[in-house]
Amino acid sequence: MNCNELHETFPDVAAGMSTRSAEATEHLNGCNTCATELSELRATMALLDTWQAPEPSPYFNTRLQARLRETRSAEQRHGWFAWMRRPAMAVVATVALAIGVGMFALKTSHTNAAGNAANKVEAMNEPGTAVSDLKALEENHELYSDFEVLDELDAPQGNTQNQ
Repeated sequence: MNCNELHETFPDVAAGMSTRSAEATEHLNGCNTCATELSELRATMALLDTWQAPEPSPYFNTRLQARLRETRSAEQRHGWFAWMRRPAMAVVATVALAIGVGMFALKTSHTNAAGNAANKVEAMNEPGTAVSDLKALEENHELYSDFEVLDELDAPQGNTQNQ
């Protein structure tokens, strides 16, 4: 049994919920680190067993009830405002949603119109047309200008070509 497998059984063994196996006992006799950790865990659990939770103040419930009464009376004083707040928020949310949907629909229709114009331009830019060839030359100017350097690198060292 290795240390990691034994560490998984530590909580149950320290709490007394299970007993150690012969293999675990043998490992604990040979491994001081695991034996120390198990004894420290047992000491921690024993300390937690003696801990007592503090009692709440005897006036806690009285103060809580008074605070709840104050909050309810404040809500009743502003009752019409609280009643009006929810429908007003619903109306604001509905208007915001309607504006969002309208903006989306407007953008979609604008995109479709722009897409039709782009399709016409793309038809002019099909491969093999003069426009697409000029654009390819313009975009890849540096790449095409380096082809001469590549030809010089491929040439044999003794036969350099004059240009």
